[in-house]
Amino acid sequence: MRNGGGRLAPAVLVGMTMACASTAPTDEEARILVFSRTEQFRHASIEPGIQALRALGEQHGIAVDATEDPSRFNAEQLAAYAAVVFLSTTGDVLDEEQQDAFMEYVRGGGGFVGIHSASDTEYDWAWYGRLVGGYFDGHPSNPGVRSGTLLVADVAHPATESLPSPWIRDDEWYDIRDLQSGLRVLLDIDESSYKDEGEAPAVEPRPIAWFQEFEGGRAFYTALGHTSESYEEQLFLQHVWGGIMSVLR
Repeated sequence: MRNGGGRLAPAVLVGMTMACASTAPTDEEARILVFSRTEQFRHASIEPGIQALRALGEQHGIAVDATEDPSRFNAEQLAAYAAVVFLSTTGDVLDEEQQDAFMEYVRGGGGFVGIHSASDTEYDWAWYGRLVGGYFDGHPSNPGVRSGTLLVADVAHPATESLPSPWIRDDEWYDIRDLQSGLRVLLDIDESSYKDEGEAPAVEPRPIAWFQEFEGGRAFYTALGHTSESYEEQLFLQHVWGGIMSVLR
């Protein structure tokens, strides 16, 4: 491990769940929905990600429901959730009626969290691209997973307040296009730490995780989280959970 963050083994995650069984959420406590439908590439990290988020939810007294059923995106069912997490979704995952319901949910104060390929989703739905903050625009390959250096841009946000800077870890580092203005940048990536000259690294570090107030709701996006090992990594899980906490309505 080069990131110094420590990884939570699967057995530890299971242990966390068992240890927190007595704090399982009641109907009055917050609930979040994890949505992981894929219509293009499917990440092997989705299932470990769901397991890790469920364990964190039990630890913190928040119910975590997981689904790949887009019919859940209707006004009645979305109203039950304080936030919706798009966990490595890809492609066109919602129809127009479901999109309308989700827009109204966010405009009514609902929270959104996008993890990794949530930015590789709904390219024909411009509103969604603005909600995420940008769209996936490729990544280096051969190898795709590389060691990279992250720099904390905002130490006062729950998603970054506990992170070291620099933070060196392995991931699949996304390029992002159509980056929206006005984002509260939380993490930058130093492209020179993982791209060679032939891959044209940026001169300056550029955003890779951010937060924004958006049309009445709140949105957090992190491009991190490609590997299954990410969801056994303490610092990464603190990053994601802090992002979730920052958008709850």
